[in-house]
Amino acid sequence: MSDFKDHFSTASDRYAAFRPDYPAELYAWLASLSAERNLAWDCATGSGQAALGLAPHFQRIVATDASAEQIRHAAPHARIDYRVATAEASGLADASVDLVTVAQAAHWFDLPRFHAEAKRVLKRNGVIALWGYGRMVLPGELDAPFQHFYAETVGPYWPPERALIDDAYKSLPFPFAEIAAPDFAIKVEWTLPRLVAYLSTWSAVKAYQGTQGHDPLPALAAELGPLWGTPDAALRLSWPLFLRVGR
Repeated sequence: MSDFKDHFSTASDRYAAFRPDYPAELYAWLASLSAERNLAWDCATGSGQAALGLAPHFQRIVATDASAEQIRHAAPHARIDYRVATAEASGLADASVDLVTVAQAAHWFDLPRFHAEAKRVLKRNGVIALWGYGRMVLPGELDAPFQHFYAETVGPYWPPERALIDDAYKSLPFPFAEIAAPDFAIKVEWTLPRLVAYLSTWSAVKAYQGTQGHDPLPALAAELGPLWGTPDAALRLSWPLFLRVGR
C-alpha cells in the first residue's frame, strides 16, 4: 500500500458524519443493469456511504478501502463485508463480482492497475460504475464568496487529481463499453453550520490547515452568515453527479 495517497484518514470521523449520501435512484438504476445481484464490490468505500446504498439491492457487498481508519468508522450492515485493501489489489476471486462501484475516488487510483483488477474480478457482462460530484453552487449571492473560497483560498491546496473532478471525469481513461447514464443529483437541506462541517472534510481544507496553521472555515462562515439569513435556516443545496458506467 506504499503508493496509496491518503488524504482522508485524519478526518475519518468527520468524513463518516458529514459527507452527503447519494440518491437511492442511483443504486436502483445500477442494480437494474446487473444480470445477477449476488456480489457487489464497493471500492474505496471510505466510511461506507455507497456500500450502504447498495445493500438493499445485492445479497452481499465487499466494501474495501486502503485506509484502516476509514474502515474503522464505517457503518456496519449485515450484508456488507468491510475490508482493508487497495483498489489495485482487492483480494476478490476472478469473475466473482456483478457490479464494481467507485464513488468520488477513482481519481486517486493507479488507473491502469485498477482497470486490470476490475476486469479480473467482474463476471462476464458485469458492470462497473465510477461517479463523483464537484463543487456545489450555492443560491444567489452566496455563491461568489463560496467560489472564491474553493478556487482561491484553498484552491492551491487541492491535490492535482482534483482536476479530474472539475473535468467531471471526461478525460478519465475508461476502457469499458460505455453505458449512457440518466441524470442524478445529491439533494440536501443544510444549515450553515452543517455546510461548514461538510467543508471540514475537504482534503484542501485539511492541507491548508496543516500549512497555514489555522482554519480557513470560520472566516468563510462569517462571510456567508449575513447572506444566509438565519444560520440555522436550512437551504436546499444540490450537486449534480457525473458518471462513467460500462461493461
